Amino acid sequence: MHTLQISIYVLASLIALALIFDFMNGFHDAANAIATVVSTGVLKPQTAVAMAAFFNFVAVFVFQLKVATTVGKGTIDPSMVDHYVVFGALTGAIFWNLLTWYYGIPSSSSHALIGGLIGAAVAKAGTGALISAGLIKTILFIVLSPALGFLFGSLMMVLVSWLFVRSTPRKVDKWFRNMQLVSASMYSLGHGGNDAQKTMGIIWMLLIATGYTTSDHLPVWVIISCYCAISLGTLFGGWRIVKTMGQKITKLRPVGGFCAETGGAITLFLATAMGIPVSTTHTITGAIVGVGSVKKTSAVRWGVAGGIVWAWVLTIPASAFVAALAWWIGRHLF
Repeated sequence: MHTLQISIYVLASLIALALIFDFMNGFHDAANAIATVVSTGVLKPQTAVAMAAFFNFVAVFVFQLKVATTVGKGTIDPSMVDHYVVFGALTGAIFWNLLTWYYGIPSSSSHALIGGLIGAAVAKAGTGALISAGLIKTILFIVLSPALGFLFGSLMMVLVSWLFVRSTPRKVDKWFRNMQLVSASMYSLGHGGNDAQKTMGIIWMLLIATGYTTSDHLPVWVIISCYCAISLGTLFGGWRIVKTMGQKITKLRPVGGFCAETGGAITLFLATAMGIPVSTTHTITGAIVGVGSVKKTSAVRWGVAGGIVWAWVLTIPASAFVAALAWWIGRHLF
């Protein structure tokens, strides 16, 4: 394979841009990990964020690097990758993250990144640059991850309701205030395991193209730096989105928060084990809606949920368009 010749300063700048995206991913998605545990009053925001950041990093010791492999080698043809493609992809993803964060819309950093890769690669070499197998399973899970979150969240709620049918509401509330600490930790673990690996995949893709590493070796410093970046991003937190996730879709009590987080965590664990980059935002939203719908259909504010779905639909094309534009600008300016 042809090795791309770029200066060490350009390489370092692109790696720094990737880590900024990773930080923003944690910042943007902090709300997903802590919204339920904060909105139910189990933890104060600062404590919840610190716990989420800790378990984001602990994921480094738990999950294999299958998602990083999918992003790094299974979405676009590695021979098409150059610094302009990586610059375009990251710019498109960061732009969409900033826009949706500003307006408090829970969108997907993951799909913004995939959209960015698609846009930049197609701008350079047309649709032949895309690897259909990796993209099809990623796009398929745009639908499947919230559906699985919904399924597992609602099943958990039904199971818990059946098990605690003879308990008083006060006793159930007290029990699940403690249990929610476990479920929120597991969800944060799943979030770190899936999301940090997407940035690893981008950096790996760049290092392979520039000849600094091989396709069968992901440097340890990349792994550690990506987990550190997403954990720090989570620590600073994306507060604008907490209210939407925690209260606007449906009102949650600790038992509902536990079921939503557990359902979301199961989905993330499955996807990460299969090497599929999924949206933690889509997953937890589906789980929250699933929990709310078990109580009664009217418990879910479908208008709010529908607005979030529109953001999901627009994420890949919007970030792809900006990425293609950034690729073109990069080619002419740098």
